[in-house]
Amino acid sequence: MQESSLYSTVQSPSAQKSILFLVLLALLPVRGLASGNGGEAGELNIPEIVLEHLADAYEWHIATYDGKHIGISLPIIVRSENTGDWHFCTAHTLPDGFYLDAQHHGKIYEKLADGTSVRPLDLSMTKNVVQIWIVVIVLITVFLSCARWYKKRDARSEAPRGFVGMMEMLVMSINDDVIKASIGEKHYRQYAPYLLTVFFFIFTCNLIGLIPIFPGGANVTGNINITLFLAVCTMLAINLFGNKEYWKEIFWPEVPLFLKAYPVPIMPVIELFGVFTKPFALMIRLFANMMAGHAVILSFTCVIFLGWSMGVGYGLGLNAFSIIMLLFMNCLEVLVAFVQAYVFTMLSSVFIGLAHKEHGAE
Repeated sequence: MQESSLYSTVQSPSAQKSILFLVLLALLPVRGLASGNGGEAGELNIPEIVLEHLADAYEWHIATYDGKHIGISLPIIVRSENTGDWHFCTAHTLPDGFYLDAQHHGKIYEKLADGTSVRPLDLSMTKNVVQIWIVVIVLITVFLSCARWYKKRDARSEAPRGFVGMMEMLVMSINDDVIKASIGEKHYRQYAPYLLTVFFFIFTCNLIGLIPIFPGGANVTGNINITLFLAVCTMLAINLFGNKEYWKEIFWPEVPLFLKAYPVPIMPVIELFGVFTKPFALMIRLFANMMAGHAVILSFTCVIFLGWSMGVGYGLGLNAFSIIMLLFMNCLEVLVAFVQAYVFTMLSSVFIGLAHKEHGAE
């Protein structure tokens, strides 16, 4: 019962519906205005622009000037299915037989000798991969600088101030109020490094993703592959180190015999299904919220550019509304960046704590 109430409180489907409604509200009027205006405005495809910026890419697009794209080409590493050779190139210097397939979100495909196309082994440094490495470098730099400060002082020194003091407050808050409180005094220490790493990784990815230019702008936590990996890590931490009481609650819960053994083991099936729905909920919640937030911000940004192609009266009014909403959504996304990292860490801690439930504990 506690777990279900926690789900209903944190998941907040009404909030997610409100975000999706804002996306539709931003897109539908713009398409109508663009199509009705003709000329260049009619060529502005807002959904295509939004989805293009949300997707991963083989180059880091910075700007478009005079019809030319300005960006940073990222290294592409692919293995040919025809010859078995490895190729190192960029999106502008692809070898013969390789091409970017627009129907598959711009992924690299190879045309074989028989005319068919296959997806080669792709180990390329895409935009999301580079963004992850940037986040890793930022986190290592921040925590090594904090560690250097503590190394020069002892327990009798005054409390840290400034940036180091803020980091200590944030770390202790997550460690004591979330991890320790959810898992318990006995078992929380072995999971604290992982959960703190997850929190700061998600939080930093979300913040850097709000920066519109390089080295920011990548939609890392809005990529379902990233959230899937984080959810699988939490799933492994839950199920590999859960105690016997945890597995007893799954396969032999304290319910009447006809519900867990004869004629159909209903409760064990439901509980076993819950083993997979917990990480699935973590994955979808983080992915949907971050992707929707980026989509709303990009939609209002496109509306601003659309306003320049309209008349003075409509254009000024539309631009003023879009700029106000864009500033509001950016401020809101800063809060959402923290909340989503906090919620993912909190739910992971709660699920891990349930896997270490002691016998007879409520």
